[in-house]
Amino acid sequence: MIQYQTIINQFNEQGEKTGWSYIDVPADIAEQLCSGRKTSFRVKGKIDHLLIKQVSLLPMGEGNFIIPLKADIRKALRKERGATVSLEFELDESVLEIDADLIACLEEEPVAFEKFNKMPRSHQHYYSKWILTAKTEATKAKRIAMTLNAMLRGMDYGEMIRAERDNRL
Repeated sequence: MIQYQTIINQFNEQGEKTGWSYIDVPADIAEQLCSGRKTSFRVKGKIDHLLIKQVSLLPMGEGNFIIPLKADIRKALRKERGATVSLEFELDESVLEIDADLIACLEEEPVAFEKFNKMPRSHQHYYSKWILTAKTEATKAKRIAMTLNAMLRGMDYGEMIRAERDNRL
């Protein structure tokens, strides 16, 4: 298990990452976690007192990575930009499971299921995590329906979200 301390940073102007809060994972530490890896990978462990699992490290070039800190993590830590955090983590090789309700609904629509299964596993997980973060059953059901509709219409995640947004206006 790797241990070190670092500071919570925040991007100013960084394209799609503008405003993100994050923790730096320097190249030497990333190399200890997952030797030779230049693409995203997941870790488990602790940030201060907060247990984490299946948290993605995103590549930033030259072997350096970041851990984006969503608002719920910052809130649980009670820390913002500039605060020091203690990290203790290791490579997380556990398999991400696709939401069972999503799979059950996809199985009822063979065309949608086939298209979903042809997507890269990382894209499947993106949909599944989005569905799992729904706070109510109604929202979860709506997101599953949107996913099925997107698969049937040959839409990717971004197209699906934009189509939903445009339908609300």
